[in-house]
Amino acid sequence: MSAATRLRRLQQDAEIIVFEKGPYVSFANCGLPYYIGGEIVEREKLIVQSASALKKRFDIDVREFSEVIEIQPEKHEIIVNNNGKVYSESYDQLILSPGAKPLVPQIENLSDVDNVFTLRNIPDVDSIIAYIEKKQPKTAAVVGAGFIGLEMAENLEKRGIKVTIIERDTHLLPPLDTEMAAFVQEELENQGLPIITGHSVVRVAKDRVYLENDAEVSSDLTILSVGIQPETTLAKKAGVNLGLRGAIIVDEHYETSVKDIFAVGDAILVKNQISDEDTLISLASPANRQGRQVADIISGLPVTNKGSIGTAIVRTFNLTAASTGLSEKTVQKLGLDYKAVHITANDHAGYYPGSSSIVLKMIFNPENGEIYGAQAVGQKGVDKRIDILATAIKANLTIFDLPELEFTYAPPFGSAKDPVNMIGYAAMNIAMGISENIQWHELADELSNGRRLLDVRNPSEIKKRGFQKLY
Repeated sequence: MSAATRLRRLQQDAEIIVFEKGPYVSFANCGLPYYIGGEIVEREKLIVQSASALKKRFDIDVREFSEVIEIQPEKHEIIVNNNGKVYSESYDQLILSPGAKPLVPQIENLSDVDNVFTLRNIPDVDSIIAYIEKKQPKTAAVVGAGFIGLEMAENLEKRGIKVTIIERDTHLLPPLDTEMAAFVQEELENQGLPIITGHSVVRVAKDRVYLENDAEVSSDLTILSVGIQPETTLAKKAGVNLGLRGAIIVDEHYETSVKDIFAVGDAILVKNQISDEDTLISLASPANRQGRQVADIISGLPVTNKGSIGTAIVRTFNLTAASTGLSEKTVQKLGLDYKAVHITANDHAGYYPGSSSIVLKMIFNPENGEIYGAQAVGQKGVDKRIDILATAIKANLTIFDLPELEFTYAPPFGSAKDPVNMIGYAAMNIAMGISENIQWHELADELSNGRRLLDVRNPSEIKKRGFQKLY
């Protein structure tokens, strides 16, 4: 819809048709977990635009329950199935935005139970709500501890359902590095949610799930949130070239390998702006930008697809975690020269009531100061700092620029030296050779080589939430 509405603004006389195989052409899928948890009370709030409203305001022909089942590039035609009525429609340019579908792992008995769900759209959320209201489940398992999985775990818990989180990776929130994700795990455990990592679900039943190590977890309701798969069946049939994980390959103008067929959103491969590698970044902000940009390109404007860096955030009860750019784990895999630095700072002036700590991590090149990525956890102010660092990465600023950034300051809002300034100073000290540091995963080797660990924290610092677990 970003593409369609932008096209109308740029081309008043164009015929614009939108085909949607489901009942809703524009809905807030990011809000679905919060509707399940009751924070979003009215279901209608999830509907961003209706077909009739789009027709009235933008003169866009929106056809719901209209599945495009075939593309015929040589004819510039598509074949549409509307509730059994099949017809063809011609196009000059075709934009594919099929999104992605939930990844469903190989699990025994999936087809034999009615209590396992995925969450991707409003019909999915309707099914989950209907099941909860009818069966009144007491326990739930959330399989997959990424952003959506953790949002679902929080909101099911808020409905009074006891949730167990199961993640096959070694720690939850895999986009974050281990030591940063540990704060999120601690918060979830403090809220009473059991967490199982390093194991996969292999079988389900009506009241439990079974892990590969033969352990059983009570679950009247199971949510599969193990990832997504680009929905590119239609594109493949049309001869469009696909790449990593079956995603659509597009050029800098979002055009596919087939002339006059463009693609945007969760179904396409993008360039990671930092590593310049092909990747999948399935996030709302880049997808909406892509929709607008492809409309600009089709309309002849000098716009290009510059790629994405992957900036994301999640709330888990009283804690927020966010990241942008490359993680330390990814930087290591790429073989890049890097240093990582952590600081702890208050979200606003410590002497003003209500301040809380933010743990901020930054990964950077010590030679030229390039910022590879950043992560943060805290109760408040995490979004602001990661957004600033995401902007710095996009603008090609370096660690040496961070102390120069000037932010609004008054005690209720920040500090005279903001956490972003401070992590810039800390990184500069390392880059200039003024100070040295090691990472937590290097400590054991350093101690075995004869180094000594001297704890110079004062008692109040040791008592700070989470830091007593440093060693």
